[in-house]
Amino acid sequence: MQPPQELAASLLAAALLLPGVQALADEPPQNGSISLRYLDYADRQSGLDRIRAHSPSIAVTAPVASDWSIEGTLTADDVSGASPRYHTAVSGASHMQDERKAGDFAVTRYFRRGTLTAGAAYSTEHDYVSRALSLNGTLSSEDNDTTWAFGLAGSRDSIDPVNHVVVDEHKRTVSVLAGVTRVLTPNDIGQLTLTRTNGDGYFNDPYKLFDNRPRSRRQNTVLLRWNHYLDSTGGTTRLGYRYYSDSYRIRAHTLSGEYVQPLAGGWSVVPEVRLYTQSAASFYYDPVYDGTLGPPFPPGFSSGAGVDRLSSPDQRLSGFGAVTVGLKVVREIGKLWTVDVKVEGYEQRGSWRLFHDGSPGLAPLRARIFQVGLTRRW
Repeated sequence: MQPPQELAASLLAAALLLPGVQALADEPPQNGSISLRYLDYADRQSGLDRIRAHSPSIAVTAPVASDWSIEGTLTADDVSGASPRYHTAVSGASHMQDERKAGDFAVTRYFRRGTLTAGAAYSTEHDYVSRALSLNGTLSSEDNDTTWAFGLAGSRDSIDPVNHVVVDEHKRTVSVLAGVTRVLTPNDIGQLTLTRTNGDGYFNDPYKLFDNRPRSRRQNTVLLRWNHYLDSTGGTTRLGYRYYSDSYRIRAHTLSGEYVQPLAGGWSVVPEVRLYTQSAASFYYDPVYDGTLGPPFPPGFSSGAGVDRLSSPDQRLSGFGAVTVGLKVVREIGKLWTVDVKVEGYEQRGSWRLFHDGSPGLAPLRARIFQVGLTRRW
């Protein structure tokens, strides 16, 4: 089963592509477009090839009349590999293969000083089904230098693992978003976005031993963005900082930066780097096991509350730091075609955790992501 997915509310774009940009108000697209994309993902740990994913997708955006637009995306994921049952331990039973099919659709109405977007999303795999609805709006000032964004989204997921640990479990989430984007100078745009998500239901990973999480999760996110256009090079720097906290007592910081440099002949290059660090969940336990029972039993299992107490050996809930480095190359072919290729490398280590000690005893996790896209406008 794919890990439960958090519903991400739409964020108002703060792209600064040209000098002297003054208006932020969204306008209906003048042309339609269709995009074909393919993503290939692979990660490994301690010489073990873990998860491999292939994900083709198609996206369409089209104007309707003069004040409307529609957009939709279809995605198919093929995931296979070795998923650790606890910490980094892999057995024959932990090898998996799954397919996920997902789609989303949105309709946007454009007004003189704002927009209103209604969306729906659906995804299914053999043991997990997710349904989501969202409503997002923007409102711009009279001078179009400031745009406010608001959003509301909800999802309902059904979980039926093949090992029958649970049957017909559910998870529900509700997200609210508020943000502001502001033209600071002719060359600068800033953005602040706040998101709150409340979730209730089944949050466990049913394929991991001793994974017993609370049946509720409260999440808060603060996102800051700043885009700056450079007159000297014609390029744009995009900087971002994200702070995340939740009721699991995870605290996370993300610092990201990329630089968009147009080149002659319709080419552009986009190098990027992202730094991430998080503290461990309050119920996560490191690979130090009960002295009598050994792995995978948590310390004190025999004298504690047993299987009913909160615990998780999921590495994603540990304390760690991570670095992502990527490069994207884009080529505009005439006025109608765009081709882009992107390669990213990711590495995660407990010793890279900032502010506090990371979770010890976990092998470094490395991943490689390759993406290619083709867009046709009409």
